[in-house]
Amino acid sequence: MSAHIVSQKAIDFLMELLSQQAASESIDWLKNQSQEISQSTKTMKLFLAFGKASKYFDKSSLQISEVLSRDAEKLRKGFTPSSWDKLQAARSILILSFPQQDEALWFKTINQLFETGDMQELKSLYAALPIYPFQDRLIDRAIEGLRTNMTLVFDAVALDNPYPSEFFDERAWNQMLIKSVFLQRPLFLIQHADKRSNENLASILIDYAHERWAAGRNVIPELWRYVAPFLNEYRIEDIKKAIKGENLLEKQAGLLACHHSTYPNAKKLLAEFPDIQKEIEAGKITWESIGKSFAESLIKN
Repeated sequence: MSAHIVSQKAIDFLMELLSQQAASESIDWLKNQSQEISQSTKTMKLFLAFGKASKYFDKSSLQISEVLSRDAEKLRKGFTPSSWDKLQAARSILILSFPQQDEALWFKTINQLFETGDMQELKSLYAALPIYPFQDRLIDRAIEGLRTNMTLVFDAVALDNPYPSEFFDERAWNQMLIKSVFLQRPLFLIQHADKRSNENLASILIDYAHERWAAGRNVIPELWRYVAPFLNEYRIEDIKKAIKGENLLEKQAGLLACHHSTYPNAKKLLAEFPDIQKEIEAGKITWESIGKSFAESLIKN
């Protein structure tokens, strides 16, 4: 399927979503702009519309049914517009409308948007990575988004986005995970986390945990998810330390790591806590439940 056909399907899908949730005059404006942009290679039309979109669409969340969420998954595996707002959807339609026949011009144009965009514009640009054409040529741009000091922009790359797991090499992936841990982002929203776990990442995260403990601080509970596949006679001691404390989430996370580990002593350790083991086996304690509870605790504090 050509990039143009995929882009048109994404435009149609997002337009349908917005048509159900935005004012008719806003939709009329967007359809008109999309058509005009698609019929010309003059970049100024796109730039002006991209900036003006905020006058017609707000940052309220897109409301997406389960049926439409499945349609989004069919359109592009991992595509999660349920985490988007209306303005993001509108801006994505405008970008996808720009002609793609001239690949060099398309890249020059989108790079200008990336280089001049404000925080909200960058959020839209990075979140739409999985539905752009020529995705294998956007890797460096995506990695650049990880270097930002704007959490909103970082999240657009790292969270609810299939692009990193598919295109980042191990170094870039690990950098993203480490920064996510450092910033205490909701790690359960990182797609295909288990598939991309690796020994180097586990080693770095263990060192980070040691530094936190040495400073008398807790460790983000979801960290142990990335250590679980690589537990051994040394790292099991770190799990024991994590579950000894009074922090319930850390205890649950440490034992959940044991549940997912193939290391025999990890299974033995889990068996020492039958109540938590039952909840894990019943699906009541998951990485998502731990991540959500931790995020809620940050808000309260």
